Amino acid sequence: MRDTIIYKILRQAEWAELQREGHFAGSVHDKRDGFIHMSAAGQLQGTLDKHYTDGDDVILAAVRLADIAETVKWEVSRGGAEFPHIYGKLPLIAVQQHWVLSPDPEGRYAAYKYIS
Repeated sequence: MRDTIIYKILRQAEWAELQREGHFAGSVHDKRDGFIHMSAAGQLQGTLDKHYTDGDDVILAAVRLADIAETVKWEVSRGGAEFPHIYGKLPLIAVQQHWVLSPDPEGRYAAYKYIS
């Protein structure tokens, strides 16, 4: 059974774009790869640890999969796991909840505090 909520980690400027435009077309890395990288709950900490190490606050957006299901493909990625990828834009209306994550003194973000 697939998750009903998937997650996008956004830098501050990307979050501002999502709010301003009403959708997010993707980060530089997303655009390079041709889809918006998302994570399921169990993949989130690994994504934070691997790709978000610069010490800046980030936004964790919880996205209702049902709202974007027609644009999502689950594809094999890191470690052979299937990750959700959005082929299209992430609409603001699909964001159920969001949190600001600040790194701890070692520079790590603790996703488990926000997801269940």
